[in-house]
Amino acid sequence: MEAMSISRDRIWHTTQWGIWMLAISVFLNYVDRGALGIAMPRMKTELTLNAENLGLLASAFFWTYALLQVPAGWLVDRFDVKWVLGIGFAIWTLATGLTGLATSFAGLLGLRLLLGIGESVAYPAYSRIIATRFPPEKRGMPNALIDAFSKMGPALSTLLGGLMVAQFGWRFLFIAMGLGGLVWLLPWLIWRSKEQHDTPQVVEASIGFLTILSKRECWGTFFGLFALNYAWYFLIFWFPSYLVDQRHYSQERMAVMGSVPFWLLGASSMITGWLSDRLISKGHSATLIRKSFMCGGLYGVAVLMLFATHPDPTVALGVVMLAGISMGFASSNNWAITQTLAGRPAAGRWTGLQNGFGNMAGAVGTWLTGFVINKTDSYVVPFAVTAGILVVGTTIYLLLIPRVAPINWGAQQPEAATGQGAD
Repeated sequence: MEAMSISRDRIWHTTQWGIWMLAISVFLNYVDRGALGIAMPRMKTELTLNAENLGLLASAFFWTYALLQVPAGWLVDRFDVKWVLGIGFAIWTLATGLTGLATSFAGLLGLRLLLGIGESVAYPAYSRIIATRFPPEKRGMPNALIDAFSKMGPALSTLLGGLMVAQFGWRFLFIAMGLGGLVWLLPWLIWRSKEQHDTPQVVEASIGFLTILSKRECWGTFFGLFALNYAWYFLIFWFPSYLVDQRHYSQERMAVMGSVPFWLLGASSMITGWLSDRLISKGHSATLIRKSFMCGGLYGVAVLMLFATHPDPTVALGVVMLAGISMGFASSNNWAITQTLAGRPAAGRWTGLQNGFGNMAGAVGTWLTGFVINKTDSYVVPFAVTAGILVVGTTIYLLLIPRVAPINWGAQQPEAATGQGAD
């Protein structure tokens, strides 16, 4: 019994360390994918690029990233997720570093596509690891930690990345991030190197894509993530421009104030992830808690977006900050719900499908927002469109997911009994 207790303690401690490694990786993930926006002004001049070129570079990442979510989900269910994530991380980090050496539009475009390929394995891998290692009532906090670090990426890159480009140029930014990111690989490959990996029986228990797509809950999570991502990418790509173009902030003030909603979102995600887990562990309904946080948070963002163009700039900025806090309620519970519904046999593939559908919001929304702003010379309609998509997507989510509980996959085992496995 004592030996079993020591073994369980060791597994738990390595799991905690692994979650922190995942959090650092998602931080680097968002820094790398968002670096283009910071470098655009200098890059545009040096490489003689126009606005259309830059828009294509921004969207190219999302097309490979979204389209490859399905095969990425299959990979993390079929092979040792540690190696799948490690290889993907190496690909996206090298793509980032090589961007600093690019001398043509074609080269930049190819590297943006490669960046999307590498990053496509990240969220299916995160979901697979958490679904395997944590019971349903304890998944809010690890998901919240990963989500919080994803928000720190844009926050810090807006501040520090902008200063780095100003001092050393845009090429230095990409090369430094590429070389620095590779340092993450060594401790990651050491993690769990002496522990047992997935058995063939576990691999064979994976659920097929068509079976997952036949579940109404699956489609609910698709539309919920699409709505969440639409608002998220709107803030990442267009909120800084809104502060400069419509509120006439200086670049320095925009860098500081533009990062505040992301900090608040990250803090909110951490707190509400912990709180939701605590409430469920005390016996409250997982369905009530998870859905209340998810849907209540997104409805809150929708309402606040309608007031983000208030004539008083202080009120408008305060509203967007509150929207960041409200979004944290949803983002901390989004993947915890998916992992509970899918269980171990389907976590990777379900996440791949959901993330692929949800990230089309980045490909469509960033272009649509720019198109509307170009036609109206105003941000009123884009904010309203974002609010409308949030309401529609959240309502579909609410209706299609009646219970937050493991799906009955028939003869397949829906949830690992101990939470241990190869991930």
